[in-house]
Order: sequence, then structure tokens, then C-alpha cells
Amino acid sequence: MKFLSDNLLYIYMVSLILFALYDTIFIKKESVPNTLKSHKVEEAPQNSMLSVSEKKREFSNLVIPAIDKVYAELEEQYNEISQNLTNTAYKEKISKLKKIYKVESDEELLMALKPHPKSIAIAQAAMESAWAESRFLKEANNLYGMWSVSKKGPRIAASEQRGERVIWLKKYSSIEDSIRDYYKTLARSKAYKDFRELKMQTDDPYLLVEKLENYSEIGEQYGDDLTKIIRYNKLYLYD
Repeated sequence: MKFLSDNLLYIYMVSLILFALYDTIFIKKESVPNTLKSHKVEEAPQNSMLSVSEKKREFSNLVIPAIDKVYAELEEQYNEISQNLTNTAYKEKISKLKKIYKVESDEELLMALKPHPKSIAIAQAAMESAWAESRFLKEANNLYGMWSVSKKGPRIAASEQRGERVIWLKKYSSIEDSIRDYYKTLARSKAYKDFRELKMQTDDPYLLVEKLENYSEIGEQYGDDLTKIIRYNKLYLYD
């Protein structure tokens, strides 16, 4: 859900390499077509006076506490449900959760509810928001470039179109709501079924990101880019 020109895409790739060399990189809808992204970030005007370390600190201060908060909520819910699957007092709650996550079995529900590692959420936030510089984040609290397919909900239009088609991005009341929607998308979209199955077997972010090729139109390269960001920034320390 990114729409930069080829020149900006080139700048993005060069920046990724430079940040990696200095070890200072800053820290999807219900169907595959809506989760695929051309992986071009629509950036807001930037303050060129900020140093790399200052930009990294701004990103960290804005994003990481929000991810910590949402992750704690999801982990608490996962532990609560996993410990009460046979508790009759939880029958109605479990039934509602199965409808929300579009699953039928207890096993599928647990796969949906278990939050994936924070290192992945942070790395994707860095990529999808252009290190907290994207217009979508600044104007709509949209940290992950999530598309809007509903005319009823708050949203903003992307600057560029696909042919005659206007691309709309969701507008959230807070960054935390954006993170919740991101986790929910990966928890119930058919595009990430393999990802959900694997996260029940391992918390290794390097293995898990290989299952996120459907998040971007660059496919397998997307997982490779996430791996670099996680490794160079030691984001695994947040897991």
C-alpha cells in the first residue's frame, strides 16, 4: 500500500544500505489483493536537520511503547483463552472470538490470538512508515499502510492511483489502534495462514518473516529486508 515513484524507491533502498552499514537503521485487509503492496512509501516532508540518531530516537519513542502496550493486551488475552478453553464460563466469549477471527476450531483460534514477536512488528513499522516519516502515519496514525475498502470508516486517499483506481488508507484514532488492526489482519487473513501455523512452533523472527511474502508485492525480498532491519538493530532484544 505504498505509492512512491521509482526515484523515491531508489532512495529508500540506498538509505537501507547506508543505515545498515552504520548499524543505525531506525528502529492488510481480508484478502490477498488488499494486503499486497507495491512497497513504495508515500513520505511526508522531512526535517533534514535531524541526525540519523535523532530520527531513530523519535521513531523508537513513538512506536515501541505503543507496540509494547498492544502486545501485552494480546498476550494477556491469548493466555486467558488458552487456559480456559474447556471452561464453560468462557463458552460465549470464545464463540464471539471465533466469529471475529473467522475460525471454527480451538486450535485455529489460538493460532489467531497468539501475538507474533514484537521484533517483527517493529521492523514492519519501520518499513511501512518510512521510519515514522510517512504521510499516512502523520495524517492518519496509519503505521502499517493499511488499506481501506469501506466507505463508511475514516480514511485518506493516497496521492497516486493505480490506473483510474483511487487507493484509500485507513485513518485511526491512535497509533495503538493501527497496531491492533495490523495484528488482527495477520491473525485472520487467509494470506497469512502459514505464518500463523509457524508461530505456534517457533518465535524465531528470522523464520517467521519468510512467511510474510504476501504482505508486499516484492514477495520474498520483503522477508529479507525485514531480517536485515531486525538483525542490524538488534530488535530481537524486544522479544
